[in-house]
Amino acid sequence: MTTIFGIPLQGIMAQLALGLINGSFYALLSLGLAIIFGLLNVINFAHGALYMMGAFAAWMLLNYAGIGFWPALVLAPLGVGLVGIAIERVFISRIYKLDHLYGLLLTFGLALIIQGVFRNYYGVSGVPYSTPPSLTGAVNLGFMFLPKSRVFVIAFSLAICLATWLVIEKTKIGAYLRAATENPTLVEAFGINVPRLRTLTYGFGVALAGLAGVLAATTTNVSPNMGADRIIVVFAVVVIGGMGSIMGSIITGFLLGLIEGVVNNFYQQASSVVVFVVMVLVLLVRPAGLFGRSS
Repeated sequence: MTTIFGIPLQGIMAQLALGLINGSFYALLSLGLAIIFGLLNVINFAHGALYMMGAFAAWMLLNYAGIGFWPALVLAPLGVGLVGIAIERVFISRIYKLDHLYGLLLTFGLALIIQGVFRNYYGVSGVPYSTPPSLTGAVNLGFMFLPKSRVFVIAFSLAICLATWLVIEKTKIGAYLRAATENPTLVEAFGINVPRLRTLTYGFGVALAGLAGVLAATTTNVSPNMGADRIIVVFAVVVIGGMGSIMGSIITGFLLGLIEGVVNNFYQQASSVVVFVVMVLVLLVRPAGLFGRSS
């Protein structure tokens, strides 16, 4: 059997596949964060709570309304997006002209409130979500059997990330969004409703978090703390990729998931902190991030 530093190659490949699953969530969540920061200049600390809300929305649809995973994949992100729109109109819209710190503190407070409400009703242990029959079973990769639900998470996340990048970077609406960030007065002169554009942008960004939550429901227990467990790592991913860089968040998310998988093979205790080690090293060499623009 082929080994690398005494570790079977088959085991390394298996950890890489598992790392790619984590990378899928990192990429999808950091993409939403990058959109909100890059286009609205808001550090959205409520992102993890809205990710958790997406998972609970899927669970509620199934257990209270009998609506399964595939419709929930559309309905739950829409619901989270609507919550995001309400948050933007009531709270976020009032702080656009203030320092970034105000947005961070505001969204951090909202995250604590949302998590507290769900923790009060559902406890901290979490509730199970039934995997749809079409995603049961496993795919033989040769070196391991990977559950179909995990394969779907990887493929679907990659497709959504690439589609989002294309919309923002290659379409007219993406050009309006970027222009509204740079010079909102000029964009309004062309008849574009900038406040509405900002509202929809925030709603779309948090809908991506809700979508990631629905995908996560098929891989782990739905818990009020699931967002808090991921959001710090996801912020590190955004910083490494470059604050506001769409493609940087996507590439860095998948890449760091793979790095975690590799480190888990050689030194398991370090796998939980390797992202932050990479962040420190990147900031020392390139403070703007790997794909960020230096000022």
